[in-house]
Amino acid sequence: MCGIVGYIGSREAYPIIIKGLKRLEYRGYDSAGIALYDDGTIKLSKTKGKVEDLESKVQNEISTQGTLGIGHTRWATHGVPNDTNSHPHYSNSGDLVIIHNGIIENYESLKNELEKRGYSFKSDTDTEVLINLIEEIKKNSKVKLGKAVQIALNQVVGAYAIAVFDKNKPNEIVVARLGSPLAIGIGEDEYFIASDATPFIEYTNNAIYLEDEEMAVVRRHKKIKIRKIKDDSLVSPYIQELQLNLEQIEKGGFDHFMLKEIYEQPHAIRDTYRGRLLSDQAIIKMAGVEDNMKTFLNANRIIIVACGTSWHAGLVAEYIFENLVRIPVEVEYASEFRYRNPVINNNDVVIAISQSGETADTLAAIKLAKASGAFVFGVCNVVGSSIARETDAGAYTHAGPEIGVASTKAFTTQITVLTLIALRLARAKGTLTSSDYRKHLIELEMIPEKVEHTLSSDTLVKSIADIYKSAQNFLYLGRNYNFPVALEGALKLKEISYIHAEGYPAAEMKHGPIALIDENMPIVVIATKKGHYEKVVSNIEEIKARKGKIIGIVTEGDTSVKNLADHVIEVPETLECLVPLLTTIPLQLLSYHIAVMLDKNVDQPRNLAKSCLLYTSPSPRD
Repeated sequence: MCGIVGYIGSREAYPIIIKGLKRLEYRGYDSAGIALYDDGTIKLSKTKGKVEDLESKVQNEISTQGTLGIGHTRWATHGVPNDTNSHPHYSNSGDLVIIHNGIIENYESLKNELEKRGYSFKSDTDTEVLINLIEEIKKNSKVKLGKAVQIALNQVVGAYAIAVFDKNKPNEIVVARLGSPLAIGIGEDEYFIASDATPFIEYTNNAIYLEDEEMAVVRRHKKIKIRKIKDDSLVSPYIQELQLNLEQIEKGGFDHFMLKEIYEQPHAIRDTYRGRLLSDQAIIKMAGVEDNMKTFLNANRIIIVACGTSWHAGLVAEYIFENLVRIPVEVEYASEFRYRNPVINNNDVVIAISQSGETADTLAAIKLAKASGAFVFGVCNVVGSSIARETDAGAYTHAGPEIGVASTKAFTTQITVLTLIALRLARAKGTLTSSDYRKHLIELEMIPEKVEHTLSSDTLVKSIADIYKSAQNFLYLGRNYNFPVALEGALKLKEISYIHAEGYPAAEMKHGPIALIDENMPIVVIATKKGHYEKVVSNIEEIKARKGKIIGIVTEGDTSVKNLADHVIEVPETLECLVPLLTTIPLQLLSYHIAVMLDKNVDQPRNLAKSCLLYTSPSPRD
């Protein structure tokens, strides 16, 4: 992903763009650049590194005047991160300048053709090919910039969000999207362009979100015109009211967004079930489920598609759905599902999970499933996102903005939503008794308080992190519901500390991983009392015999593991299907503290980026 920011209006563009780029660095931080229009010229500065590096460079290279500009923070795809490959990119004439998020798949053939026509290229990027294609079309076809962009985009294959302007017509910016999010903030005779709403939230609460294959010409003193790229048809702009405030996207006294978001989980879980979970009435209200109850209950199977942390949430859901609802569940990596030629039937239900609602592989999996006749249900955090629009029905988590690249509260809120769905279906199907159903509702309602209690172990976790911060490898073990938690714990450590870690079912330890265990190997064992506890204790005995260092995640009051483990971290007791909501918390904290102690960039781990976090007014979707 990359971050795009643009401004046209009466204010100075530079401070708005720089602040916006800092808020979008979660989308990419390999390099950054800015182009400003001032007094007939384009002033451009770009550099490898972060936005703060760009700020330093700008001071020595260009003036920062001008009321029109575009900026970019990059996550490299085509071309290594360096100054030359950084955006923005000029056309050969120097008249046009572009920023781009996405990949142009047929750039090589386009580049070869342009080279035959005398164009030269300074960078290795597909983006420089696109801007020169636009220039070639504009010059030869003698059309305006907007039309040239449209014709060019009909010739490219791939995904994009772009912003382009022409120094000879500095009263407009042309923008377009396909597969990458793009928002236009609408102020008083001023417009803001960004990958999400965070760069302009303090200036306006009104925004237009371009749909796929739409473009817009943004002009001062004029209303926005939106057209379909393929057929040039006009689209009526739909202005949405943002439900986002500055407090949500600031650190709020925490050292890192990740830590803030870990501590927000009690509130986020409560917000996710608020209005849906009515334990006193023994009711779960979810419109997306109620309206499609027959489809769910008559499904031959449920297929869950997701990536990364969302995939781990899907694995937890597999246990929950099969145990409570007794419907077969398959959990698929979206990236593999879309290419595997899977067998999909019209009586399958596909649940697509994504924090951002913009994950490209998951979107592609959705389109494949729909084309095969399956009913597709979306679970995402971002109102109005692509996944929310593409699915047949769905349910939003209410985690709020998640800016830390390593996902935390998205995981627990996804599990919360999926648990609510499973409980409602189990009650409708009759696979859960009335008393057990009520018990589950009451226990789920108590989870935020128990998460809060679990967070009080932070000091203990920090002391454990200090002991093992220099370890080269970690092993995470869990059984049943806690196996996906082990995978997620290992992923968190890898993501932000760059320490090699693997998650395994505890019983699989003897089928290979046990060979790695010695006195230098920390092993995190999730050994709560619910579900196969005695077997996990046996696994711990085997680790102990090989001098492994055991960090046990146990139920409060445990004695068996405490007598064996080198360290124990306690979590409150709850129902087995809800245990992942608690056991994941100390693993998040452990990863965080180790990364901080190793002086890693917790919020912006190397080589990783996040999709988006647009927030709009409530929609009819549950």
